[in-house]
Amino acid sequence: MKRSHATGMLAVLLVGLVIGFLIEIAFAASGAPIVVPPITLPLTLVLLGAVVVSLAWQVHQGSRRKALRRIDPFWAMRVAVLSKATSLTGSLLFGAALGVVLYILTRSVVPAVTSLWLAVGTAIGGAVMLTAGLVAEHFCTLPPNDDTDTDETGGTRA
Repeated sequence: MKRSHATGMLAVLLVGLVIGFLIEIAFAASGAPIVVPPITLPLTLVLLGAVVVSLAWQVHQGSRRKALRRIDPFWAMRVAVLSKATSLTGSLLFGAALGVVLYILTRSVVPAVTSLWLAVGTAIGGAVMLTAGLVAEHFCTLPPNDDTDTDETGGTRA
C-alpha cells in the first residue's frame, strides 16, 4: 500500500467542496432548509481520529526492532487501510464542510449564526480527522531494513 499524496487529498477535498456547495444550492432552490451539521459531528470526527491514531500507535510500537511482542501482520494491514480510509474521509468531509461554509458566507441573507459555527466546527473536525489519518499512515509504515544487501541501483541482491 502506498501512502497518501497531497494531490489525491486535495482532489478529494475539492470534490467534497463542490458537492457540499451544490447540495446547499439544491436544497435552497427547492425550498427545503439548508443542511446544518449537528453539534455531535465535529466531536465524532475528532474521536474517530483519536481512535485511529491510537490503533496505529500500537502498530508503530510493535514494529520496532526491540518490541516486546510481535504484532499480527493482518491486523497491522487492517489498521493501515483504516488509516488511509480515515484520511480520505476526513478530506472529503473537510471539503464538504468548507462548501457549506462557502454557501453560507456567499448569501445576501445570512442564515442563523449557529449554522455557520456548526459548519466551521465540522470543517475543523474534518481537518483533524484528515491529519489523524495521515499521522496514522505514517505510524503504520515499516522502518527501513538495514539487514538486506542492496546494490547501487537500489534493488535487493539475491
